[in-house]
Amino acid sequence: MKKLTVSASPHVRSPKTVPGIMLDVIIALVPALIASVVLFGFRSLLVTAVCVVSCIASEYIARKIMKRDNTIGDLSAIVTGMLLAFNLPVSIPLWMCVVGSVFAIVVVKQFFGGIGQNFVNPAIGGRIMMLVSFASAMTDWTAPLEWFKNGGIDAMSTATPLASLTANGDYSSLPSLLDMFLGVRGGCLGETCALALILGGIYLVARRVIKPVIPLCFIGTVAVIMLIAGKGDFEFMLYEVLSGGLLIGAIFMATDYATSPLTTKGKIIFAVGCGVITSVIRLFANLPEGVSYSIIIMNILVPHIESITRPRPFGAEKEKKEKKKEEAAS
Repeated sequence: MKKLTVSASPHVRSPKTVPGIMLDVIIALVPALIASVVLFGFRSLLVTAVCVVSCIASEYIARKIMKRDNTIGDLSAIVTGMLLAFNLPVSIPLWMCVVGSVFAIVVVKQFFGGIGQNFVNPAIGGRIMMLVSFASAMTDWTAPLEWFKNGGIDAMSTATPLASLTANGDYSSLPSLLDMFLGVRGGCLGETCALALILGGIYLVARRVIKPVIPLCFIGTVAVIMLIAGKGDFEFMLYEVLSGGLLIGAIFMATDYATSPLTTKGKIIFAVGCGVITSVIRLFANLPEGVSYSIIIMNILVPHIESITRPRPFGAEKEKKEKKKEEAAS
């Protein structure tokens, strides 16, 4: 005879845990980390290490001061540190990395209750704060190490392909599309190698950590708008897709559980909104890049997106009609 078990919800539990999910994200970021070392040298590791250690220390100290249970074991601070580092130029002063990490963890994350309760992505919040506070250092781009191309050992300053494309209106002097795909271009240390980022995204989808809806809709929206803006020029569109932080933003930051919608319809609206805002900023604003701003704007709109895409509970429509009939009869 089977027994009927009565218990409080949830009744269906997933074997996935927060540390397990965060570990998968860390693994997915490893190819981009390796690519950054190959392209920009071992200072990439130093910048990443400073950001990660600063994020862990900030979370530990903040939770102690706030007298909350410590959460550094969930590995989310490591993910925030890596993502923040990947959005910084390799030449960034290390003390600025510490400031950005503290802001991301303490202000953006812990002030709102910690993991799952922050309304914007902590790494993006930290990056935008650094862009406003340290504009010169945050736009001091470094070209890939010359030894990668011809055996040299020195790095040199350069403009990013996206900035050159926006400023010049053409791509004749830009790196080849193959170099763009492999990351042999100026930019932040973790955003340049499209191959590494795509491999990380495939891993996350295969592990069912993320669904491909947001990355595909985000990148696809930018691609369509740029194809229209370029009057059907596929090469222009490909440069726009491979330039800047579109791939890392779409794959690793726009898909953040806490700051993106839960429903498929909501994810599509969110991602298309990110793509439209990114494209508008790139085409018409003074800034060449708009990925971070687009994601943080759409993060703020997530509660409204979820309110209009929330599934209707079973039987809700019937109850509503019956209530109207009762009111009319009375």
